[in-house]
Amino acid sequence: MLPYQLPTPSLARPLTARRFAALVAGKAAAVAARATGRGGGTSLPGMVARRIDPEILEALVGERGIPVLAITGSNGKTTTARFTAAILRAAGLPVAHNQAGANLVQGVTSIAVAASDLRGRVPATIVLSEVDEGALPQIAREIPPRALLITNLFRDQLDRYGEIYAVADTFETVAAALPPESLLVVNADDPIVAGLASGRTGPRVTFGLDLPASTDAISRAADTIRCPRCRADLKYKRVYLSHMGQWRCPACRLARPRLDLAVTAVEVRGLAATHLTVRTPDGELQLAIPQSGVHVAYDAAGALALALGLGVRIDHAAEALASVGPAFGRLERISGDGHQVVLGFAKNPTSYNTTLRALATEDLPKELLIAVSNTLVDGEDFAWLWDVDFESAVDRIEHATVSGLRADEIANRLKYAGLDPSRMTVVPERVPALNAALARIPPGGTLTILASYTPTIELREEMRRRGWVGRYWEA
Repeated sequence: MLPYQLPTPSLARPLTARRFAALVAGKAAAVAARATGRGGGTSLPGMVARRIDPEILEALVGERGIPVLAITGSNGKTTTARFTAAILRAAGLPVAHNQAGANLVQGVTSIAVAASDLRGRVPATIVLSEVDEGALPQIAREIPPRALLITNLFRDQLDRYGEIYAVADTFETVAAALPPESLLVVNADDPIVAGLASGRTGPRVTFGLDLPASTDAISRAADTIRCPRCRADLKYKRVYLSHMGQWRCPACRLARPRLDLAVTAVEVRGLAATHLTVRTPDGELQLAIPQSGVHVAYDAAGALALALGLGVRIDHAAEALASVGPAFGRLERISGDGHQVVLGFAKNPTSYNTTLRALATEDLPKELLIAVSNTLVDGEDFAWLWDVDFESAVDRIEHATVSGLRADEIANRLKYAGLDPSRMTVVPERVPALNAALARIPPGGTLTILASYTPTIELREEMRRRGWVGRYWEA
């Protein structure tokens, strides 16, 4: 494969008055958002610009041939995109990236508005974006990806996305319609994802884990335990994370495809680091990543597979990935007022269970603040809470402060997991809950916070107001 060469964008067309107004308004919205501290200009500029000119993203990026790398899937999008950005930049390539995770069409448009000058010229760069599953069809239509990476597929926000086979159909439609020269990167350990657009003739790269022993077991949280072709129960030689692993169908003989890139060793060293050995077509890599968990192995493998599939050199990938700490709320460590806080964002059974397993490497949580809301943004369907494996963690919990719009239901779930109600305090409001939880921590002690999206933002913003941490879009 030839080394990747950044293409020169085609000439920008003269701006119409409407498009110029959209650009000016979008850039002004970004300045205002940062000045007022309302979101950092991650989504608002794109939303404002699109209201004036709905075709601005296609005009700035799609029509000019600027390469777009899209990363989608249920879990791991933000971290995989951060890893990819680090690898590309280490290879000397310019990248425009939505690192704060604004992954709807407004957020992706904000990247283009920020990268463009007032004449509508985006310089030669790679537009790298994580993309929300529901927004993928529209974004792929407006700016067809040069590469599409699909991380995994789990139950997530069922009221918004639908069940996983509906999401898989969306992925299949988008992947099958990619331009012939576009690269498709799939997680071969996920049975549904592995076979997406299998009849497509364009380039395809697979990644996964090839470990000597299982690191997980099929549990009630596993979502895809049947063959995507014939619906027979799958058999697993190894299970690595939820329903991902070395799988095969005993009925129709469908099996995990060959791995182009494989993680052959994983060592999770507490919350501080995960060490990996990765087998690539260019040789073996030893990685030390300052993040925790088996899921980090999948995120790193996906990013490396994407780079290799494009022909990007990975000579400096190990140094690049060694510098990528957790994104905001992804087991982020925060210090303040003599306490330590570990902030973990979790949004579905698999992300919860993965986070709980990572916390267990340091015998956490002991003092827990758990906050879950079921707003439209978080997902209104809350039934998945009962598939989280709280039972595995309850013996470590000395006390839990329970918060959020569904605080009573979380308390009920913890009670059924075995946590004595006398060891729980229900405080629905965010700031009083944070204060109550911190009041229980001895000097130098650690508070673990598990929260869905909205509470994560709100609690982190409260800690920012106290001077403990910077803005989330700068993390």
